[in-house]
Amino acid sequence: MRGYHYRLLAALEQWGPESQADLGRDTGIDRSDVTGALQELEERGLVEREEDPANRRRKIVSVTPSGLAELRRLDEVLDGVQEALLAPLSAAQRRQYAEIMALLADA
Repeated sequence: MRGYHYRLLAALEQWGPESQADLGRDTGIDRSDVTGALQELEERGLVEREEDPANRRRKIVSVTPSGLAELRRLDEVLDGVQEALLAPLSAAQRRQYAEIMALLADA
């Protein structure tokens, strides 16, 4: 699974079903990359795309129960990686690291 896949699944979990175009804008992923990534996720049964009844040209994307389970599994893996990376740091150093990362994320 690529970073795009994770970002799309996490966004759908957080914001609920949305159009492919909105999903791309909200996640900052290029429209062509969103289409390809969603196709891959759909083939794996992690998302569903349905025609928008209000606009038949639009597709509404939602995460499936399998997609939520995969997202949980990935979150656990990432938590383990983060813990391993931060293990050498003291509690004070971890707080400082978190503050620096928050500054970078806001920039």
